[in-house]
Amino acid sequence: TGGAIVVRALEDEDIPFAFGIPGTHNIELYDALATSKSVRTVLVTDEQSASFLADGVWRASGRMACVNVVPGAGLTHALSGIAEAYLDNVPMLVLGCGIRRDTGRAFQLHDVDQESMVRPVVKGTFRPESGEELYGVVRKACFLARDGAPGPVFVEVPANLYLFTHAASLPTETSPSLPRRRSVGEPLLARAVEMVRSARRPLLYVGAGAADAAGQVRRMAELLESPVSTTFQGKGVFPESHALFLWPGFGEAAPSFVREVAAGCDLTLAIGCRFGEVATGSYGMAPRGPLVHVDVDPNVLDRNYPAEVAIAADAESFLEAILGRMAGEQRDVDPRLRARIREGHDGVWEEWQKDVGGAEVTPAHLLRTAQQVFGQRTVFTTDSGNGTFLAVECLRLDTPGRFLAPVDYSCMGYAVPAAIGAKLARPTDPVVALAGDGAFLMTGLELLTAAREGVGVVVLVLRDRELAQIAQFQATAMNRRTASAVPEYDVAGLAAGLGIPSLHLPDDRSVRPVLEEARDMAEQGRPVLVEVAIDYSRRTYFTRGVVKANLGRLPLKDQLRFITRALARRVTE
Repeated sequence: TGGAIVVRALEDEDIPFAFGIPGTHNIELYDALATSKSVRTVLVTDEQSASFLADGVWRASGRMACVNVVPGAGLTHALSGIAEAYLDNVPMLVLGCGIRRDTGRAFQLHDVDQESMVRPVVKGTFRPESGEELYGVVRKACFLARDGAPGPVFVEVPANLYLFTHAASLPTETSPSLPRRRSVGEPLLARAVEMVRSARRPLLYVGAGAADAAGQVRRMAELLESPVSTTFQGKGVFPESHALFLWPGFGEAAPSFVREVAAGCDLTLAIGCRFGEVATGSYGMAPRGPLVHVDVDPNVLDRNYPAEVAIAADAESFLEAILGRMAGEQRDVDPRLRARIREGHDGVWEEWQKDVGGAEVTPAHLLRTAQQVFGQRTVFTTDSGNGTFLAVECLRLDTPGRFLAPVDYSCMGYAVPAAIGAKLARPTDPVVALAGDGAFLMTGLELLTAAREGVGVVVLVLRDRELAQIAQFQATAMNRRTASAVPEYDVAGLAAGLGIPSLHLPDDRSVRPVLEEARDMAEQGRPVLVEVAIDYSRRTYFTRGVVKANLGRLPLKDQLRFITRALARRVTE
């Protein structure tokens, strides 16, 4: 059957999960999935969550998952998570279903132009025309999803191909469609080596594109005695306990010691990144000295910042090549540099610690304690907003795949389903979701899925009763908050309705015992909901930096308008 052919393709691609909601058009597919020994079907409460779950599986484990959607509404519900995957370079197989194309009838159920809707947010769209094409089309789509800059792909299988049997011959032995490596050409490599050698102190800036080359990134930093900054998605690619770790970013959205160290660098070696708006603090940073930019996607090179040397190659190929060329050129350890970095980090933590002991929960204390309680193997997921920026600044991660955040599409509602996906992919590792209390209202019901599947995630609902990041921008720029208050709701009551335990975390004294209790519950295979009375009164470095960067780019008359309006409202309102 068509369903059996597609399931065989999923198995041969080593796809572990199929997330979705069955419908009339794909019940034959689900019937075939019921007999699969390697693809696990997971029923979700909303297709948006299905795409976030698949996203979490990839980011946590490097294995691509499948999203099963029915025509029309199934696809449109999932589009937010598909677009997130597209902008954040997450491979995903969106296995759509289409109307019957063998009847000649018009106005069929769910009949819309799905390809036109999804095309802007996927790497490619496919529609097999016959049962004999099903297997090869699915395999081709999976190869495209993983190859080069990863991303989602869409395969629309007409319902009639599921309904009927086909004369299809399938291979006896297969392996997943792995991406090709993009090697670096000799002239560009030689030029990059020359520039790195001649630089007094290079700055390394690495993104998620270097995750598979984390070991080589560390060797490169130690070879050059270079400070290392990361993008948000690249958090953990370079160990943040290392003496050369600087900060996620190095511009206006970073502490002063970071900007000071970066200013002392005379070349930027950027690997596996694209200098996006969020990672650069709204373009509030610029490369130090000439730029050597390496990324597998040639389209990101020379876009936001011109490069002296632009190399379209995967991070591992480039780093292996340049390390081979520079073997034996180890630079001396710089005690002053390392001391300045250590003192800077200590100073930041001392400043954050001043807030501990107030009436509510201090974010830095919460996150540091969470790492101590749950351990270094913990995967953290966040939502669009303040929780992401707090986690970026306060968590210290030593390996990639431990920080999952909706960065460039910035979807609210990501944290809970992504955490469930991550836990399904890494069942022995603790998973903690940092969910804003506004974002939780979007996908929090997916904890019902977690409970049914026995997924022991811990969800911290950061309860401040407003859309914190937007409210802070409104207060700073306009001295007024509009439509950013979150209505009162009962977190414990929601948990009871879902049949899961809940805890209340009111202040800093309660942080450790409550988190330990939540950990113990989750280890029994039960999701746990924790309401955290979070104190957002201290602005993140990111928020302050973004406001400064954007205000500084406005024409003078508009700068004055913003400033005088805020001051006037402070007096009159």
